[in-house]
Amino acid sequence: MAKLKNDLFLRACKRLPVERTPIWIMRQAGRYLPEYRAVREKYDFLTMCKTPQVAAEVTIQPIDILGVDAAILFSDILVIPEAMGMYLEMHEGKGPVFNNPIRAESDFNNLIDFDPTDKLKYVLDAITITKKNLDNRVPLIGFSGSPWTLLCYMVEGKGSKDFALVKKMIYTQPDLAHKILDKLSDVIAKYLSAKIEYGCNAVQIFDTWGGILSQQDFLEFDLIYIQKIIQSIKRKDEPVIVFAKGVHHNIDKIVESGADVIGLDWTMNISEVRKNLSDKVALQGNLDPTVLFADELKIRTEVKRILESYGYGSGHIFNLGHGILPNVSPENAKTLVRIVKEESKIFHHRDTEAQRS
Repeated sequence: MAKLKNDLFLRACKRLPVERTPIWIMRQAGRYLPEYRAVREKYDFLTMCKTPQVAAEVTIQPIDILGVDAAILFSDILVIPEAMGMYLEMHEGKGPVFNNPIRAESDFNNLIDFDPTDKLKYVLDAITITKKNLDNRVPLIGFSGSPWTLLCYMVEGKGSKDFALVKKMIYTQPDLAHKILDKLSDVIAKYLSAKIEYGCNAVQIFDTWGGILSQQDFLEFDLIYIQKIIQSIKRKDEPVIVFAKGVHHNIDKIVESGADVIGLDWTMNISEVRKNLSDKVALQGNLDPTVLFADELKIRTEVKRILESYGYGSGHIFNLGHGILPNVSPENAKTLVRIVKEESKIFHHRDTEAQRS
């Protein structure tokens, strides 16, 4: 495999010396970019996901436009339950909808086992095209939703404010919930392994709804399955990132899952987390996405605050504490990337000097 021209992201994931803090942005291939919207006018969302050439095109857009240090493959977490036989619709302004949600054992029995290299071959083909067109400029990240986050959509049938149906399941039908989560873990591990085999340099597990669970339920219905996935992924030294939004508790337990990088949302103090974890893993984050509505001075102030909070040395990947919002100005996103590149060098000069000596 040819050497990457920019491997800052991967080095930071492994806590190796870097010249500056790398940056990428969750949802960086998205609606805030006019170039993305131009493509979106030609296709519906799922068609974009399922057309490898199109998925590759929008994956690479932020590399050209923003100058971020990693690409993340354009796709959606719900391609997995769809491949398992659930009918997925994407409604403008309403989000994803499953018209046949999982509510009973009979629904679970209708879920099909599948080979990711068959049912989700379009995702893997998008990786192949993206890698070719990236020409080793930056690493490529693949991703999946966590089993718990997928279960939320599969049971609720759509987005939810209180997640009453899925929480009712774990309290009244825990055995069924565990069956589904276990099945999802197996599929996700195979899916992420295939992504690595096809060329992804790292993978991220999005646990968007981990924070709706109590501390004990998080361990029983969420983290145990993330750990199973990480242990089952076939990889060489490709890093695994776990981003569990809203999980202030059990960060130390997430580290024990085998993750190389822990993503932090914007409500967490990155200095305290680093201190408590004793640099056992790299940390990713964690600027509040709404800061990108502010002017350059405020963006710079907040970037410096996070960089100073993390402190000197490698092991930090700058990112937002959640996905970039669709009505953010692309110019402000560019400004963020530029400021991180400018302001972070001072926190790595000791590493750079050590490399030279």
